Amino acid sequence: MGKITLEELTQRVKELPALPAVVQKVMELTEDPRSSAQDIEAVLKKDQSLTAEVLRLANSAFYGIPRRISTVSEATVFLGFKTVKSVVLTASCRSMMQRKLSGYFLERGELWKHSLSAALSAQLLSKKVKFPHPEAAYTAGLLHDIGKLILDTYLKESYQEVLKQVEEGEVTFLEAEEEILGFNHAAVGARLAERWGFPSSLTEAIGFHHQPEKASEAPKLCAIVHLADWTSVTLGFGMGVDGFLYRMSPQALEILQLEKEALEHLLLELFELLSKEETFSL
Repeated sequence: MGKITLEELTQRVKELPALPAVVQKVMELTEDPRSSAQDIEAVLKKDQSLTAEVLRLANSAFYGIPRRISTVSEATVFLGFKTVKSVVLTASCRSMMQRKLSGYFLERGELWKHSLSAALSAQLLSKKVKFPHPEAAYTAGLLHDIGKLILDTYLKESYQEVLKQVEEGEVTFLEAEEEILGFNHAAVGARLAERWGFPSSLTEAIGFHHQPEKASEAPKLCAIVHLADWTSVTLGFGMGVDGFLYRMSPQALEILQLEKEALEHLLLELFELLSKEETFSL
């Protein structure tokens, strides 16, 4: 395969175009203070499979709702707008993240496990450092590796060169991607986030989740996602070939004014959460 620019790659993407219109509308509604639980339910009713998945998640042990939820409006009242947005996004992304990514040596379901564990880690960490938007941290953690879905599909041939660089050159997978391709999966993910109409802070968090020191608009969110990614890899969830030689940015700790010992507590807390049988059925 010949060289391809990042712009050419994003123009070719057809398997992952825009988020479903229903999901986009729900995300808009959850940010609008004039919206009601009934408004969200009315939109979700247009997609029966997504509605069923949202209700399944809302009734899972993870969210701990004390009684059976039978409607989206009930779920919205109990969980709140921000959490419902996370649930809808999780439900819509789960199927596409379940597939095998041979270019990254990720078996079926491993990207999903990594993404979900990073999302939960980002949410936990955001609360520890008093970041005011834990739902945004969850979303950024869930989607931080979305670019891998595109690169795995379109650049399988080039990845043999990338793997050779990693194995022989003692470089990180990210560095090998940049050397061989001219860009990396984080940059591709940021382009996709732009296409999906996400806020610029979320786009930056996806684009710089390996390099939080480069963030200008949302350095704390980028640092949270970076450390969440690191904790997920450290615990071995969906590590794949690019988990080797993973380098934690010391600037991430500085940005969050976090001691390294606090990460040990986070790892333990995350491990306990992810050890629960129901967690990965989200």
